[in-house]
Amino acid sequence: MTYIRPEFRHPELPTNDLGYTKQNYEGSISTLCAGCGHDSISGAIVQAIFEMSIPPHNIAKMSGIGCSSKTPTYFLGNSHGFNSVHGRMPSVATGANMANRDLIYVGVSGDGDSASIGMGQFAHAVRRNLNMMYIVMNNGCYGLTKGQDSATADVGSKSKKGIPNPFEAIDLAAVALQLGATFVARSFSGDKKQLVPLIKAAIAHRGFAFIDVLSPCVTFNNNPGSTKGYEYVRDHLAATNTVDFVPMREEITACYPNQTSEEVTLHDGSVVHLCKMDDKLNVHSRQSALNMMQEYKDDGRILTGLLYMDPDSQELHENIDSAKKPLRGLTESDLCPGSKVLDNINESLR
Repeated sequence: MTYIRPEFRHPELPTNDLGYTKQNYEGSISTLCAGCGHDSISGAIVQAIFEMSIPPHNIAKMSGIGCSSKTPTYFLGNSHGFNSVHGRMPSVATGANMANRDLIYVGVSGDGDSASIGMGQFAHAVRRNLNMMYIVMNNGCYGLTKGQDSATADVGSKSKKGIPNPFEAIDLAAVALQLGATFVARSFSGDKKQLVPLIKAAIAHRGFAFIDVLSPCVTFNNNPGSTKGYEYVRDHLAATNTVDFVPMREEITACYPNQTSEEVTLHDGSVVHLCKMDDKLNVHSRQSALNMMQEYKDDGRILTGLLYMDPDSQELHENIDSAKKPLRGLTESDLCPGSKVLDNINESLR
């Protein structure tokens, strides 16, 4: 069996503004279980970045350990990448971001990787407002180690063995909101129409952009009684809005009759068009998002879409006033300017 994609492609495949086809954004052939929702998320990432016409070498993809953290192998094969140890992706991403702020950082994690062993690292990446898109492929179980319940498994949800989970779930979207994330969204791996524009908006956002994607495990957590299975999620989804990402100089609308719309402008001038299905949600209010999430949860439904975004977000480099030039590009004279400069600094602190 080969894991290398064939090089042949139809000569008339559509290209983006760079002249690239989607082939330039693909990776190796997936070795995940057939039908895994994670592959759908990988496809959505490829589609979003292809449509945004971002050069693959301008992206760094980071991951930890788990089925989800294997997926960067399957997309953006021409990009930079680092597969770290379990739960430690946020600190590696922070270090890379500090060394080269010019790259676009895409972090991929799982519910075990972020909500358990990596919870502390996740929390500090959020509160520092690290400039990256952070996707959690959330299936409520540990797929690599035979399907034990993860920290995001809902209380009462049954595993494949039929044993109900006795513990309250950690809602990573709610945690991200409470820790100060400046962009929070939730989607479903089977809803590419919603997920692709959310990914575009998250990449364009300046600051920590978090997307919790419900991604059922077809092997260990897609059984009757599981609240992370395909049937349950599809039956209980409730979209906050239909999201359409609007690049600069190119307006795309997706508003439907009898819905109110709202435009959220990003730092680069790009616009997210929201076709709201519930007027009670204010995407600029953390409290509104938390209240709505709890209200839908109490009603047995899953709230998806763009939940919150801060249009005035300041990312980590702006908050600490770091050097505009990437640290990797600083020379010895920049880092060791001499004793006279040190004396001036000491004198200014007296």
